[in-house]
Amino acid sequence: MQTYRACHHSQIGPLEVVGNPKGILTIIFGADEFETDRNLPALMAECLRQLTEYFKGRRQKFSIPLVLEGTDFQKAVWRQLQKIPFGQTASYGDVARAVGSPRAFRAVGNANNKNPIPVIIPCHRVIGTSGDLTGFGGGLDTKEALLRLEAENTQDLL
Repeated sequence: MQTYRACHHSQIGPLEVVGNPKGILTIIFGADEFETDRNLPALMAECLRQLTEYFKGRRQKFSIPLVLEGTDFQKAVWRQLQKIPFGQTASYGDVARAVGSPRAFRAVGNANNKNPIPVIIPCHRVIGTSGDLTGFGGGLDTKEALLRLEAENTQDLL
């Protein structure tokens, strides 16, 4: 199945959005600037629209089909991450308990690290038990920026 690439320009830098006619496959932080493919499927254009709304503080949840490849545990973690409300955080332990594996907080961290679709699957909302910001594929500055964007726009959306 053909894949498509789009460059989304955001305040955290360019994002490479990759999808096919069935859904979004990946979002990559720190992509080099490139020209977006022509004739994007409608769901890719919709994804770019929703990302723009998110970065403007006007969208709390995404409604885009995702094509997820991973273990059953990873997929369970990624589904749980999507349940963390906009502007809120959860610890790795909270997520582990929510997926029925209370001692698997390290495995939750590994699943976060393998998250193929950051922002839409909001792994940036997962923090250490002490409240510290911990590892993030886009870098801790990016994680902090995403959390700040959500905190600044939570009141507007209530």
